[in-house]
Amino acid sequence: MESPLRLTQLPSWLLSEAARRGHQLVSEGFAEEGVRKAHFTVLVALDEHGPASQAELGRRLWIDRSDMVAVLNDLETAGYVERERDERDRRRNVVALTPSGVEALVQLNVRADAAQDALLAALSEDERRELERLLRLIRRSA
Repeated sequence: MESPLRLTQLPSWLLSEAARRGHQLVSEGFAEEGVRKAHFTVLVALDEHGPASQAELGRRLWIDRSDMVAVLNDLETAGYVERERDERDRRRNVVALTPSGVEALVQLNVRADAAQDALLAALSEDERRELERLLRLIRRSA
């Protein structure tokens, strides 16, 4: 069934539909590697910013505390991260990427890039850059 014309005229609806499709493509690619989007998010954050406490990761990535524990448990079981007590504050765990996590992230980046290519296949390179520029502008103003 065709979407109602009124909806297809709303930028918010169009963004939502594009985001839904993007999420689907990313999720499918990551599932083939046995991970979810939240796992990738944490691995990317650790790769770019270095070791961090569980609480800091949760705040930075907008992941609820109990969800963060579950994500880190999965990543630790897979050997992608390790948790150690913070030497300065023994109440905190510091999470760090392992060499296996770095290797996994390489493959996950390939999957993420393939999902982006599939999502944006109808656009030229110039159109992709313009879309990314406009989306960053919207994000900054939010």
